[in-house]
Amino acid sequence: MTAVSSHRPPAADPAVAGHTAAEEDLRALFGQSSAVFALLAGPAHLVESANRAFFDTVGQERAHTGVPLGDLMPELAGQGFIALLDQVYRTGEPYVGRDVRVMVGAGPHARESFFDVSYEPRRDATGEVTGVRVLGVETTQVKRAQRLMTEHRALLEQIARQAPLTEVLDGMARCIENLAPQEVLVSVLLADADGRHLRHGAAPSLPDFYNEAIDGIATGEGVGSCGTAAHRREPVIVTDIAADPFWTDFRQLADQAGLAACWSTPILARDGGLLGTFAMYHRTPRVPQDTDLALIRVFAGTAALAIERHPHRGGEGGRRGTRQVRTRRTGHCGTRGARAARRGRATRSRLRRTRGADACRRGRAGRPAPSRALPAR
Repeated sequence: MTAVSSHRPPAADPAVAGHTAAEEDLRALFGQSSAVFALLAGPAHLVESANRAFFDTVGQERAHTGVPLGDLMPELAGQGFIALLDQVYRTGEPYVGRDVRVMVGAGPHARESFFDVSYEPRRDATGEVTGVRVLGVETTQVKRAQRLMTEHRALLEQIARQAPLTEVLDGMARCIENLAPQEVLVSVLLADADGRHLRHGAAPSLPDFYNEAIDGIATGEGVGSCGTAAHRREPVIVTDIAADPFWTDFRQLADQAGLAACWSTPILARDGGLLGTFAMYHRTPRVPQDTDLALIRVFAGTAALAIERHPHRGGEGGRRGTRQVRTRRTGHCGTRGARAARRGRATRSRLRRTRGADACRRGRAGRPAPSRALPAR
């Protein structure tokens, strides 16, 4: 028979027990919170525990504990965050930041976020620092809304003082490209007076050869995203150019330009007349979110206001403005610009010969594509 020792372990230190209980309460409090919460241990800042919001932020593929934060998120070191954690751990002084910009991820998958953050030292019963407690509340949407309002106000001021249309449209395109959380390339095409063709208006980030090739495309059913949106007078969302029949005649061109998705919205006058199209291109296949669609509606309306207030919109005035934009974009490209122009003229000639008839046949056949059309709002 084995004797059972009557020795009992010593009672836990009340201070240590209280400290542990407090951290357990914090884990419970922030476990399901939208606030980012993590407990880091030691000078290497090992992720001891973290809530779901933290791992949603860093990416579920990196949802690991027991790993130094610098190894889990190597992109933080170059942004100064690991140095801040080192400072809090070394000095025992907390750090608080407001609207702190954080680039999460790297390369094409990097995304910009903003947080109100707090780094507080964790201490043991003797008062020694044992780690850092991280708490963050994301303010990205608020920050973007503030930037959107500022940029939008500046555009309206440009329109009010009757700045050149090319200047307004180019500024608008760059504004959206800067505001978008993921890489986006914006294009504005202007309708000819007859509403049957679309001319280059602004596209600061699209390749010159691409802008040259689509300058003057016909409006019609199945003519890419923009030609179809102009024809239907409603948004046309193509989430994967490589698989969409609307892009059959433009697929190779889009591939050369590195474009994989295109969401196009018609720019309409107050009387419903066609003024042009507003498009957002993406490098990878992508489905729009509600925030994307709201951004499109805001700036499509702004573009309509700018075009309607311009004294020479459409017709020969529009074509003259197009030539000026094209000259500025390609004036320093030498022979490359000339070759792009020749390719563009050849492409447009072929499109004008074939697209009208093809579009009419497809229109009569009642080609359905309701999943890509969004109801007008």
